[in-house]
Amino acid sequence: MTFLRGTCSILRLVLGVLVGFSVEVTASQQGIPLSVVKLWASAFGGEIKSISTKYSGSQLLQKELWAITAPRPGINTSTETTSSSAKGGSRINSRLSPACPGAWEGGGTTRVNPRRYGESIQTAFRKRLQAQNQGLPCPEKYKPPGKTVRVEEIDGVKLVKNLAVKMEEMFRKKAEATRRLVEAAEDAHHQHEDNPDLQYEYFNAVLINEVDNEGNNVELGGEFLLEPNDHFNNLSVNLSLSVVQVPTNMYNKDPDIVNGVYWSEALNKVFVDNFNKDPTLIWQYFGSAKGFFRQYPGVKWHPDEHGVIGFDCRNRKWYIQAATSPKDVVILVDVSGSMKGLRLTIARQTVSSILDTLGDDDFFNIIAYNHDIHYVEPCLNGTLVRADRTNKDHFREHLDKLFAKGIGLLGQALTEAFTILNDFNQTGHGSVCSQAIMLVTDGATEMYDDVFEKYNWPERKVRIFPYLIGRESAFADNLKWMACANKGYFSQISTLADVQENVMRYLHVMSRPKVIDHEHDTVWTEAYVDSALSQAHKLNDKAGPSLMTTVAMPVFSTKNETKNQGILLGVVGTDIPLQELMKLIPKHMLGIHGYAFAITNNGYILTHPDLRPLYQEGQKRRKPNYSSVDLSEVEWEDKDDILRNAMVKRRTGTFSMEVKKTVDRGRRVLKMHNDYYYTDIKGTPFSVGVALSRGHGKYFFRGNVSVETGLRDLEQPDVALADEWTYCNTEEQHEHRHLTQIQAIKLFMTGRRPKLKCDRELIKEVLFDAVVTAPLEAYWTGLALNKSENSDKGVEITFLGTRTGLSRTNLFVAADQLSNQDFLTAEDKEGVFNADHFPLWYKRAAEQVPGTFVYSIPFSTALENKSVVLASTAIQLLDDRKSPIVAAVGIQMKLEYFQRKFWTACRQCTALDGKCSISCDSEDINCYLIDNNGFILVTEEQSQTGLFFGEVEGAVMNKLLQMGSFKRITLYDYQAFCREYAGSSDCARTLSDPFSVVKWLLAELIIFLLEFNLYSWWNIDLSVKAQRSRGKTMMAPCDTEYPAFVSERTIKETTGNIDCDGCVRSFVIQQIPSSNLFMVVVDNKCDCSSALPVTMDPIEIMYIESLKCDRLKFQKDRKKPESCHPFHPEENAMECGSASRLRSPFTAVLLPLIAASVSR
Repeated sequence: MTFLRGTCSILRLVLGVLVGFSVEVTASQQGIPLSVVKLWASAFGGEIKSISTKYSGSQLLQKELWAITAPRPGINTSTETTSSSAKGGSRINSRLSPACPGAWEGGGTTRVNPRRYGESIQTAFRKRLQAQNQGLPCPEKYKPPGKTVRVEEIDGVKLVKNLAVKMEEMFRKKAEATRRLVEAAEDAHHQHEDNPDLQYEYFNAVLINEVDNEGNNVELGGEFLLEPNDHFNNLSVNLSLSVVQVPTNMYNKDPDIVNGVYWSEALNKVFVDNFNKDPTLIWQYFGSAKGFFRQYPGVKWHPDEHGVIGFDCRNRKWYIQAATSPKDVVILVDVSGSMKGLRLTIARQTVSSILDTLGDDDFFNIIAYNHDIHYVEPCLNGTLVRADRTNKDHFREHLDKLFAKGIGLLGQALTEAFTILNDFNQTGHGSVCSQAIMLVTDGATEMYDDVFEKYNWPERKVRIFPYLIGRESAFADNLKWMACANKGYFSQISTLADVQENVMRYLHVMSRPKVIDHEHDTVWTEAYVDSALSQAHKLNDKAGPSLMTTVAMPVFSTKNETKNQGILLGVVGTDIPLQELMKLIPKHMLGIHGYAFAITNNGYILTHPDLRPLYQEGQKRRKPNYSSVDLSEVEWEDKDDILRNAMVKRRTGTFSMEVKKTVDRGRRVLKMHNDYYYTDIKGTPFSVGVALSRGHGKYFFRGNVSVETGLRDLEQPDVALADEWTYCNTEEQHEHRHLTQIQAIKLFMTGRRPKLKCDRELIKEVLFDAVVTAPLEAYWTGLALNKSENSDKGVEITFLGTRTGLSRTNLFVAADQLSNQDFLTAEDKEGVFNADHFPLWYKRAAEQVPGTFVYSIPFSTALENKSVVLASTAIQLLDDRKSPIVAAVGIQMKLEYFQRKFWTACRQCTALDGKCSISCDSEDINCYLIDNNGFILVTEEQSQTGLFFGEVEGAVMNKLLQMGSFKRITLYDYQAFCREYAGSSDCARTLSDPFSVVKWLLAELIIFLLEFNLYSWWNIDLSVKAQRSRGKTMMAPCDTEYPAFVSERTIKETTGNIDCDGCVRSFVIQQIPSSNLFMVVVDNKCDCSSALPVTMDPIEIMYIESLKCDRLKFQKDRKKPESCHPFHPEENAMECGSASRLRSPFTAVLLPLIAASVSR
């Protein structure tokens, strides 16, 4: 019986085949027939690959490359032999010419027209090659040439050392320009005698070219010639003169400012000379200790909408770092009962201003005191933390929680501060340099000499800087004595308008030892954007903020009579856009996924492709902590900070690890193995590294063609070079600025501009790429001219990119008819060659199996209802896993066209009578086309296009993950921003009391009347600003965890069942051949809506309080600055301050009235 049943089964199977029925017809009642889905997938895969291959020209280009490297009979063609130089007019020495069988192809010919309508591609191509050889005699005997193509393994150590030398040279030039400014400034001041009655008209940056109501130039304005200059962000500048900016809260004609402006005019000549010597320089400037700012080239400044320019050069990091040595600081804030009201408001602002003066090499803590000691951040009891942006903002939030009550026991607070500074210094974790205590109080009843004698005398290593809050001067003598006895400085602050000017004074005291030592330390800042300066210049950079670093040096008084006073005149500096640094990186040697990066001595990123300074794409707002992103936050797979710590310690070495690199705005992930190579940049606090991905990323190939042939193909209209890559440095000479890269290459290679500095090796490879890819121009043109091709205009663009940044494009439709007009333009950041990455379509194609295409919908277009599909494939030099990827080609097609091909394929079936067992048109099943990361390209519901499959079919996606068809990869984002609700606090709740409202309004009125200038009004205390923003949703830095999904390559097809509350739902997933796509067919008979969706939403990592505390306390390795000037024996410590003067007679009259009203 068993035998008979088996025989019957076989007979039924044969019969089913003969009559055109598949065995799945009977099985379809139990599930979806796999064979039908496989048929659909095969039909669609064949059709779409045929279209992609045809229009991209991928096979033609691959054959061109294989022809170059293919072995010739009797010739040793090992690709590892050294190549010979291209001689004579050879086009590609190792490619046979059809015009002379057995001979090498000749060059030196003119361009031929693309093929005519109706002419076959092969005929057109043959004519083109024959035309190139006209007039050239065929050699009598074939002579094998030397090898012209070779594959090399990249030497990462050599690569990073060469890069470090280039960066060192660039930084050295900027430092030399800065040093020349120092010498000129000190010499000019030495020859100047201050004159309190000096009258001098200068070009004020705000007033230039301003006229009064009668049309006359305003005072300190005058006519100032300005011309647009693309080197300075297309701003209108004056390359012959500088301008002077004076802070809004300072008097333009103050004698100190007028004298300083007068002698610093001598810098104009040096500014111009520096720029002539190094045309890559941008802004050069001198920031005076008196407050004015001289900037070259001259440019007009614009106040904000409140009439204010919130820029004071003295609180810029470059100024503070150059003026002082690294320091450990404890800030003591009096919160006794007498500090209530306005005094506490001024005290908060004073502390906040002190924090502004601290940099990444400084350490601090804040202690509030009354009858007890209160650490503002209780977690940090007894220690100091680095003064980075994140920590300073954290403490500012806690300042709002301070309230005044009780009595003030200053002795205990001073003891605590001295103990912290001593203990922390012993650990070696701090600055191990200068130390200071900032005392913010409204009085001291005694001098506390017993405390100073115990902890600070006789060495006086800790400086004391008392800030007396309020008008009363009863305790001024005690506080001034503290300052003078401990090498500090005393200041009295009566209003918010007094805060900044008085806080800044301590910097000049801290700078005295450096001035007396006459040490012109060169300092370099971390990566930053000066937002106030950008606003004043009215910059409108569509690309977002331009990160830069600044090299700065202090300027000292060299007059003998003031030597022991250590007078700091100011700081000079010049900006270096990090974009200039990126131009030095040999991107063609780094491979498709390789990159270069640099960090500071603190481990913060100077440049890295994963640094994201903006909130999100398209927004210009910067994250508050963008300048202190640690390397460990982007190279987070290095859990032990091995790479980071080695670079911080300025070592030279290598490191290797598995990494997960996200692309396409974090939605996709590529897993690879990176090798890192790193070394230090001499003369700077920076270290540089390069990352090379293993496999094709570690190999490079070189080829030779004749210069004449290469230049001819390079100059064709369909050719472009990467905008942000440097083939020739056109910035170093003024006469070269107008040149395009292709023009510069031509002049350099023909020897007509010997002063041009170009990368000869890169140019040789570009010329090779231009020649090898030239046949595609005629091929694409032929397709475009053939009206029988692409009649429905489904394919819109075909494009190509090579390892050298060369690209070619061809339009099959008019430019204004393109569905996505941003593609391959500067607006499409991820779709073009950039300073730090290859195009996205290139990177993804490189990770596909050779010969297959990768398809995707750009996320930006899916959201804007102008969807297209991109298809791209990589071109390898050799059929070898180690072979470098030399190019990628692809097409852009309309989504509607792509989807139509899919639905057409899904209508096929194996039944002879045409009655298919299932159909995507049926309501019984849902058909999807998804990519290897799970994003939907085709679905019946148009609104689901571009969504993640798990959001639409959560139950199916969960099953695919369980079965291993897809894998979930967990990623981390340590630069994330999360929404948080700014709830009310105690100080905000007090406004619900009517009396408190009146009191608060009165305080606002008092603040306004005391300050009487807009600058102070708009820079009011942070706590007041905070009250106005209570209850709003805010963006705050956070850490997040989020998933990405990748298909398992080894699984080509699978079926599965899902139990939805007792109802079994079946599905089939089938890979589309030669692609990254999958067809998913799901039956629709069960309601699985109760199943949770699978999303890619990030989840904020919530740290428990103890872990938060540990994170705050944790100090990563850092390299301390080599220079330290804590004190000097010749220092005149008696220059230790005085009470602040009233700003105007108006204030003196107003004060008693206000005091009387408040006392009531």
